[in-house]
Parts: sequence; C-alpha cells; structure tokens
Amino acid sequence: MTSAAITLDPAPSAAQTLDGLLPLCAEALPAAERLVDAARASVLGIVAPSGGKIDADLLEANQTAAHGYAWMATYVEGLRQMLGWATRLQNSGELGEMEALMLQAAFGEYLAQLVGGVPLSQVEIVRPNDLGVPAEALAAYRTPAVTTLIDQGATSAVRLRIAELVAESHSFGKLALEDETLDMIRDQFSRFAQDVVVPHAHGWHERDVLIPLEVVEQMAELGVFGLTVPEEFGGLGMGKTAMCVVSEILSQAYIGVGSLGTRSEIAAELIRLGGTQEQKEKWLPKLASGEILPTAVFTEPNTGSDLGSLRTRAVREGDVYKVMGNKTWITHAARSDLMTLLVRTDPTSTDYRGLSMLLAEKPRGTVENPFPAEGMTGSEIEVLGYRGMKEYEIGFDGFEVPAENLLGGVEGQGFKQLMETFESARIQTAARATGVAQNAMELGLKYASERVQFGKALIKFPRVAAKIGWMAVETMLVRQLTYFAGREKDEDRRCDIEAGMAKLLAARVAWSNADNALQIHGGNGYATEYQISRVLCDARILNIFEGAAEIQAQVIARGLLGRRN
Repeated sequence: MTSAAITLDPAPSAAQTLDGLLPLCAEALPAAERLVDAARASVLGIVAPSGGKIDADLLEANQTAAHGYAWMATYVEGLRQMLGWATRLQNSGELGEMEALMLQAAFGEYLAQLVGGVPLSQVEIVRPNDLGVPAEALAAYRTPAVTTLIDQGATSAVRLRIAELVAESHSFGKLALEDETLDMIRDQFSRFAQDVVVPHAHGWHERDVLIPLEVVEQMAELGVFGLTVPEEFGGLGMGKTAMCVVSEILSQAYIGVGSLGTRSEIAAELIRLGGTQEQKEKWLPKLASGEILPTAVFTEPNTGSDLGSLRTRAVREGDVYKVMGNKTWITHAARSDLMTLLVRTDPTSTDYRGLSMLLAEKPRGTVENPFPAEGMTGSEIEVLGYRGMKEYEIGFDGFEVPAENLLGGVEGQGFKQLMETFESARIQTAARATGVAQNAMELGLKYASERVQFGKALIKFPRVAAKIGWMAVETMLVRQLTYFAGREKDEDRRCDIEAGMAKLLAARVAWSNADNALQIHGGNGYATEYQISRVLCDARILNIFEGAAEIQAQVIARGLLGRRN
C-alpha cells in the first residue's frame, strides 16, 4: 500500500510526500488557537457579562458552554503537543511514516471535531453554536491549511495505513523522550511488568484478591514508592516525567499495580510540601523504601468531589486527636500502615477552612481482621474493576491520632495541603489512563490479527483496522499531553490546567480504546476469561476518580476563563 500522507498539490497525479506535513500543521494550529480564543470570549460574555469577575451561578447554569470550551482548549493543547513531538522526531531524524500519519490524523480529526462537534460524553456533543461563537470566527477558522487537513488528514486510507504499519512493526510510534535515563527506566519496568505482572494480573482480577506482597516488595526494590522522593530522604529524586513513564508501563500491565505507586506519591507529596522537618525525616524514608504502605482517606459518603463540606471531625484531647465519622472509597485501606486523613478540626466551620490533615498510623490488617485498630471499623466495597488493592468504607469512633501527627503542625491547612498535590495526582492518573489505553489497543490488535472470520483475519476488515489505527493516534496524543504536563511540573511551573487536560482526555481515550477493543473481540470480549473484559472495567473508573470528567472540565474552564490575556 502506498503512503496515505496528504499531498499539498491538488493534482491527482502528484506524488504524495511527508515533507510539507509539519509546516501545514504548524500553519493550521494558529487558526485552531484563534477559534478557541473566540470561544473563550463568547463564554466569558455569558458567565461574566459585566466584563468583571466570573459569576459562579452563571458558570454553573452554562456548564455545557463552559465545559465545551474546556474540551476545545484541551484538543488544541493536544494538537500542539503532537506537533512538538513530531518536530522533535524530525530534528533527530526519526520521523517515520507511522509517526507522520499519526500527526496528520490527529490534526485532521480534531480540527474537524472543533467545528463539527466535540463529544463531552457518549450522549453530549457540543458545537461552536452552543458556545455562541460568531459566524465570522468560524469562517476565519477555515484557512486553506485547516481545510486541507480536515478533508485529507484522517481519511479511512490514513487510518488503515496506520493500522497496517502497527501490525507489521509491532510498534506504536516512537516516543521522543529524548532522555536516555527515561528510556532505561522504561525498558527496566517493561521487563518487570512482562515477567512479574502480566502473567498473573487477570487471575488477580478474577479472584478479586490483593496484589501479592512479594510483588509489592519487588516494586519497592525497584524504587517505585520513592521515585519522586528527594534523595536526602531515601528516594530516587526523579521528576514527574519519570513518574509518568513508570505509571504508564505498570498500568499497561495492570492498573492495580500501576496505582500502588499513587498511594505513596500522594502521601509523600503531602508530607514533602506540607510537613514539618521532623515529619519529613520520620515518614519520607519509610514511604520511599516501601516499609510502610499509605492510603488516602479523604472522601465521605455524602461529599464526593465536594471535599469542603466533609463532616468527619477530630477533637483534640490533650496529646491526641479523637476522630469521629465515616469515610468511603478508601483504596488499599486494610493493608495500609499510614492514613493521610482529612478531618474537620474546627467544629464551627462549614467549609474548607476548618479542615486539617492527620498522619494517622494504623496496624496493618489481615484477611481475617482487616481493621484491628481500636476505634476503627471497615467493610469492603465490591467493585467491577480496579481490583488488587480493594475499596473500603471506614468508620471512626474515637480513633486516636497523636497531636504531633497533625500535618505541618497547624490546624486549618488540610484543604490547601491537599490542593497542592492535585497536579501530581492528576498527571499520574493521566499516565495510568495512557497505560490502560495502550493495553486495550494491544489486546484489540492481537485478537484482530489472530481471529479468522470469513476466511481472513479480522484486521483485514476495514472498520476493524480503522479502529486500531485511530486508537494508536489518540493513545500517542494523550501520552504526549501527559508528558507535557509532567515536564511543566518538573520545571516548577503551575500546571493545574495542563494536568487536568491530560487527565480529562486520557481517561476518555482509555475508555474508548477499551470499548472498541471489546467490540473487536465480539461476544468473546464479554466473557470474563478474556482480558479485555477486565480492561474495560478498569478503564471506566478513570473518568471518575481524581476528579470526575465534569469536575476536570470545570477546573479547566474556570482556570482558562480566569486567566488574564
């Protein structure tokens, strides 16, 4: 099959070439940026009609418009990062046909959706008219470069050629990490994942058991739990980009294993940023080595994303806090040794200002007695997927925490301390979602290559191959968006919006890939013996935890609308 890359010469006989692709995408990108700017101005006119501060009630009443703007901005950031990725590959002489076609397809499809309709979910499509984007802005958007890419960028031939290249090479595009250390880390954890995790992951899921402690211990030896902990406290002192690489690889093998590191990442980040020197010296080395396993205890039955209204209270009596209340959706709670516990220490408060964070030690539970601590009870929540650590509801009735374990030593700082970890947590969740998306794609490709129907492999049918081709494009796009957010964090730049974008889009792609890969499996995909049934269940949670998709869109919209030009 000949290259499906676009031709800049409209003549049918013109030779197709990759040479003009990057300049064409670079020319189209500013048009997309101007369209998003027009969307921003339009939404601002709705939610801040006086030209001043955003009206919270108007923002809520016009969520569809605001969230549509957030998604449009996320698409454009994704295209920007894809162009940067392809440019790096070109500069190093590594831009091949597959990578060029991925860039081309990403631009073609997303540029088309920006005006044709962006899916907020399976039942919500938002179009520029829903945001009040003026007709002249839409007309100005359709530059020759944009029109060419929309018409020729993501055609069926392009998607089929990507699928063909993927199947032939058994690869999914070069990553352009441009860092030998990151490449080595990726190789090391890939070997661990393939040897230790992949052969057993589906069995752990089917039996709904905890990931074996010997696997946890091997992860500790590899440095998973201390990856971003400073070296002075026993960690590896690496950045968030390295965290992305590790989280993606482990989650590609099994999201439960990939998520084990999240517990330590959140706890270590809380202590590193908000703890006293004594707390850092006590806890960080133990977290980094895996000597203690932490869990995050934030959510309550009636709060969900509204953490500012939580009710679990901690009353100081002498040298201890006594905790009363209930928590839910606590991951890995029974096996953990340390809880980062968000409580209300000011009983007169009704919002986030009365919250504090406690470093609450607890004895590690067993299967027979999961919560042996005095003043603490718990029960398991049975879940569809995301197994391996288990989910729990926890009740506190006079559970005691030493007063010296108040994070930072000052009450009322809990919500602020937690907010400081959101960027890292969402970046890591985006990396986990990317790993799940990759796993789903590979399972779909394997089945399509092996399953024969009507005398040929499924991948020879155009709609099956086109699905795989598009999965490869979007997986690379969210990977590059996630790496970008990680690099921003490593450069100590505020990246709450970028982290939210990566999480928002990567979670959608994980679900889309899993859904399409299961469709490729047909009826077999619905059978629990096939791995894709597990991956589908695992993928679904990614749009919910660490901030549901609606919350992410709200954060992105409010952040972008509040920025000064």
